[in-house]
Amino acid sequence: MKDILLEKTSYHSFLRISLCVMAVVLVFDSGLLFNSTTKLSISTQQYLANAVGVQVGVAPTEVNQLTSRITELEREVEAKDREIAVSLSTEADPASNESTFVLSIILFILLLLIVLNYALDYIRMRDERMGYGERRSPAT
Repeated sequence: MKDILLEKTSYHSFLRISLCVMAVVLVFDSGLLFNSTTKLSISTQQYLANAVGVQVGVAPTEVNQLTSRITELEREVEAKDREIAVSLSTEADPASNESTFVLSIILFILLLLIVLNYALDYIRMRDERMGYGERRSPAT
């Protein structure tokens, strides 16, 4: 007869560890303990958003070079505007609310997976104890 305790599989361990990691990240991102962690999270997200870019190469012509220079100047102005907005911003940014919301959803899904996993393990063990888990041959 199997032990009453539920089996500890690598899937159970992975779910528990990922739940703990997501909970710590959520606490860090939401700023529950320290308000400075929220500001750090927001500035990191904005830095990564600014760093990601795409470059495309085309044959240089006079029109392309002028368009390229205008686009370059517009990007510089936008970057300066973002820097000014970040430095002047004292209230919470909506982007932080979105990331906190997404992290909360991920944490909730992981919690549901853990509960479902243990419930299914419990049902399987109960069925094995009752004798429902035995396989019978078709000839019998």
